[in-house]
Amino acid sequence: MLLPHRPARASWLPLLLPLFAAAALAGCSALSSLSASGADAPDAPVARRVAALQPVDALLLGEQHDAPEHHVIERETVEALAARGHLAALALEMAEEGRSTAQLTPAATEAQVQAALDWSDKAWPWASYGPAVMAAVRAGVPVVGANLPRARMKDAMADVSLDVQLNGEAFTAQQDAVREGHCRMLPESQIVPMTRIQVGRDRAMAQAIVKAKRPGQTVLLIAGAGHVVRALGVPQHLPDDVKIAAVRLMAAPASAAGPETGDYDRIWRTPPLPDKDYCAEFKRQARPQPRT
Repeated sequence: MLLPHRPARASWLPLLLPLFAAAALAGCSALSSLSASGADAPDAPVARRVAALQPVDALLLGEQHDAPEHHVIERETVEALAARGHLAALALEMAEEGRSTAQLTPAATEAQVQAALDWSDKAWPWASYGPAVMAAVRAGVPVVGANLPRARMKDAMADVSLDVQLNGEAFTAQQDAVREGHCRMLPESQIVPMTRIQVGRDRAMAQAIVKAKRPGQTVLLIAGAGHVVRALGVPQHLPDDVKIAAVRLMAAPASAAGPETGDYDRIWRTPPLPDKDYCAEFKRQARPQPRT
């Protein structure tokens, strides 16, 4: 599994250019006609940007997990869709498949919601995600776990059928993303098993979207940016008749290079975060601790 608090990196994107081109031709028809100005301007209200993407069966928001502004946008997206009666469900990478708030009332407490979702505050700080989750609950909209359950990850590592869920080039590119996501510290023997987990997680999220889909409404998925890449992630596992919009939330200066055309339908930029060496932190955490 990729580092939970590491931003998506661009170092492996050149490997994906042929895939992105194909995805752009196949999936971005109506959305690509929208101008980068007006509703899609960086300073446009989130509600207006969301409205400009409609109608879609699913809106996929790809976040950088440690970017506070992204969590604000997520809450505002929930509120915008709910205000129009368009929010079918809020699906989360941050909760496991099978977990749901569907049995709770809009007056449920945060503790009840966390219990229903079996929320792990250590992995996913409730202070970051709680506002979006509670906005959906208060609107009477179900919040559903979409991630592959941890108990099934060991089986996924040995599931060779996951090797053919993506085409050959995409599966190879996903392997390189796993290498980069683990700072090239994984033994090579673990690359394919860990890639299978990543593919399994994307497939589980796609299945959650299909289950939650409602005519005339939109399922909102919140996940890491790597999961919503059109050529590699969740979109690859959705039926062709499910219309989606994939949006990358990107904490970077306006002058910074963005992903190539076809990665996402939209890129919503937010202020950059202070520089952080994620690999140094990962290596420090992975280093064996001395016995006391």
